[in-house]
Amino acid sequence: MTQSVVVQVGQCGNQVGCRFWDLALREHAYVNKKGVYDEALSSFFRNVDSRKSDGGSCGVGGRIQYLKARAVLVDMEEGVVNEILQGPLREVFDSTQLLTDVSGSGNNWAVGHMTYGSAYREQIVDKLRKAAEHCDCLQCFFLIHSMGGGTGSGLGTRVLSLLEDEFPDVCRIVTSIYPSAEDDVITSPYNSILAMRELTEHADCVLPVENQSLVEIVNKIKQMSYGGKPGSVIKSDSTVISGQGGISGAEKPFDAMNNIVANLLLNITSSARFEGSLNMDLNEIAMNLVPFPRLHYLVPSLTPLYTLADVNIPTRRLDQMFSDAFSKDHQLIRADPKHSLYLACALMVRGNVQVSDLRRNIERLKPSLPFVSWNQEGWKTGLCSVPPVGHSHSLLALANNTCVKPTFIELRDRFTKLYRKKAHLHHYLQVEGMEQSFFSEALSSLSSLIDEYQHLDATKGRLIPDAARLSIAR
Repeated sequence: MTQSVVVQVGQCGNQVGCRFWDLALREHAYVNKKGVYDEALSSFFRNVDSRKSDGGSCGVGGRIQYLKARAVLVDMEEGVVNEILQGPLREVFDSTQLLTDVSGSGNNWAVGHMTYGSAYREQIVDKLRKAAEHCDCLQCFFLIHSMGGGTGSGLGTRVLSLLEDEFPDVCRIVTSIYPSAEDDVITSPYNSILAMRELTEHADCVLPVENQSLVEIVNKIKQMSYGGKPGSVIKSDSTVISGQGGISGAEKPFDAMNNIVANLLLNITSSARFEGSLNMDLNEIAMNLVPFPRLHYLVPSLTPLYTLADVNIPTRRLDQMFSDAFSKDHQLIRADPKHSLYLACALMVRGNVQVSDLRRNIERLKPSLPFVSWNQEGWKTGLCSVPPVGHSHSLLALANNTCVKPTFIELRDRFTKLYRKKAHLHHYLQVEGMEQSFFSEALSSLSSLIDEYQHLDATKGRLIPDAARLSIAR
């Protein structure tokens, strides 16, 4: 069995990661009634002998004992990590997995990337190596971070480049939370564009998630739950019901949003954690969905996002799940993939679903989905027999699709408005090692990425001339 390590950086990265570990433990406890340490658990947890360590019960009914998450938690403000250590998941992590400071990065990419990245480089590498040494067969690093703040964007992308340096042969899948246009961090466009260059250069796959999309999805679900329509009552075990998870204290407004991102991670890792008739290896995601190295941004959609107390015909519900995965209402960024060009697509299904159901729905949907002419069969499928807790089945779609382009254009526009005025630039330039050329190079990198997507859109799926193909593949 292969293992993976989750690296959580910054406030957002640690809050989302905390929800992932809580929900993963619930899934394993639900399936593994006797609490025996098995291959499924070993994928993301290691078993610790309490006589040699400070290990303890995982906090899920005492069924699973002495588990430690395969994780590294990094934050330059200690608040969230301290909350985790005081909450129900406190025994799943130990001090060797944590790295905190007290002052934070001041919403400044340069402080996170340059100042803290240099000061804590050896400690970060040491913790990553120790996490890797606990793995018999390390397959993937999952990095979770936000783009808008200083630590998530700056130190998060510094950690990404360290992963490439130290473990060049291990797949790097990054979940990046993008700020909304109404973000209260005024420097978030700078941080996001500077981080984008690093993601384009050093990640194998990036799963972009927009805060605004999460807000809209949660609001739609709340409307349904209070709508009073027959059959549209949301069950208490719904995906967006947070149950407060691994952080102590009252439930926060963003808990439901974090749950959605955590479920994205649960689904993408399901084949690594459980058996299935059509398991998808994590390495296969980059191998099959990324025809051009730089174009590795995979738009995620998740369905169902809630469990309705209804009695619909199972087959109809199943087919609707596949249709929903391609509708703009279920994308985790504001995008409409059906009206943009597909380079490739993965469908990762969980639960009581047959291979024949998978194939039938692909054949049903294919005519309405515009694929590039040279990859008409660009589908990758995975089928895991264990559904998320509270659901009979679920589907994660990962689309390598040119619909990411508007998100990147909007980000560039917001960056340009600030940069033209040189607003707040001095906060960055006073950081040792930071130069103004970093801004122009990051902007150039993003513009080049946008141009590559535009070129693909312009071809309408026709064969790309060799010269253009080489340009994109560089």
